[in-house]
Amino acid sequence: MKTITVGYGDVTKVQIGPGLPLVFLGGPCAIESRDHAFKMAEAIAEITQRVGIPWIYKSCYDKDCRSSPDSFHGLGMDEGLTILSDVRKEFGVPVVSDFSDPSWGPATGEVCDLVQIPAYLCRQTSILRAAALTGRPVHIKKGQFMSPWNMKNSVRKLESFGCHDIMLADRGTFLGYNMLVNDMTSFPIMARTGYPVCFDATHSIQMPTSMGDISGGQREFIPYLVRAAVACGINALFMETHDDPDNALSDANTVLDIKYLENVLRQAKIMHQARLDILAEFGEDKVHPNG
Repeated sequence: MKTITVGYGDVTKVQIGPGLPLVFLGGPCAIESRDHAFKMAEAIAEITQRVGIPWIYKSCYDKDCRSSPDSFHGLGMDEGLTILSDVRKEFGVPVVSDFSDPSWGPATGEVCDLVQIPAYLCRQTSILRAAALTGRPVHIKKGQFMSPWNMKNSVRKLESFGCHDIMLADRGTFLGYNMLVNDMTSFPIMARTGYPVCFDATHSIQMPTSMGDISGGQREFIPYLVRAAVACGINALFMETHDDPDNALSDANTVLDIKYLENVLRQAKIMHQARLDILAEFGEDKVHPNG
């Protein structure tokens, strides 16, 4: 498996790959204001420093996939990227954001250390091309409608456009209407592409549009799924977090309350190290490799 490096300029570079520390990608779902972004970045920086876990700040400038036109979609590209740029300079941390339109790619890549492709757009050739052309590492989320083995096709598209620094994430698979389930075999299957894998814990407990024009969620299951995913060999953990979830402007029913973040990250770090210790003693997970 390849190791990818996230970070340019003066920020602390983060390496993601086999045998390395588990990496955390986190922040509020959407950028709500400059003050809130800085407040969250300061709080997360303190938590990740105490836990001793590498961190990439995640927040989106435009949530283009919201169910309702009346929902908060973000501050827009210009203001949002300015805030992300200031966060990375102030805290020395790499930043990542979604982009949902190919024309947004160049500006997103100009600021972000890692560019993210939303799950609904993981097959979209124009988006994949635009992401590759930024020259930044690309984080691509498996669509809720996609099998893990078919994600290799999206990887091949990125590679064909010149991108060879890729990470793949699972965020659940549709089970009928308004429900998601996680298949933990997704991680070793997607890892066969040769790239690191990530678990999106907070979107995985989402109940898509189950409340009419917004999505519900079952946040109480986040710790269970995190422990399971880390044990199955992820290289990075994605969780959106907020200091006041009930009043979050985006994904209020799924973001993790920041008061629980340290607890969940400590468990994830312990589980990650336990897996590395197990592999060191018993070898890699190669049972019936041709089965």
